[in-house]
Amino acid sequence: MERNTRQRESIRQVFEETDRPLGPQEVLEAAQSYIPGLGIATVYRTLKALTEEGWLIPVELPGEPQRYEIAGKGHHHHFRCRTCDRVFETNGCVTNLRRLVPRGFQLDRHEVVLYGTCETCVQSSA
Repeated sequence: MERNTRQRESIRQVFEETDRPLGPQEVLEAAQSYIPGLGIATVYRTLKALTEEGWLIPVELPGEPQRYEIAGKGHHHHFRCRTCDRVFETNGCVTNLRRLVPRGFQLDRHEVVLYGTCETCVQSSA
């Protein structure tokens, strides 16, 4: 069990306050408001440790660097803003995916990623 350092606690706090998938650079920038001298190597080590202990899970989007989110949220999908590159969680799920599965195949899981413009970016362009 890793000890709870100020760095680890600040990174946990960033995820709890942001409540969306974050990449290492986003974590670093947000956590530096709590610990100004925090470095990217510490962020990577902490992300790895929090993932190994099951507090975080990786979020993998096609062609994108890995992001992380708090584990245990249940089934959901993601929305990636093409303007600011931030990723958000979506509620709900596509229904009746079984009709898309070829005859004789068995579906056991799926991933859906939505792409567009987030509310903040839409408002700033208006």
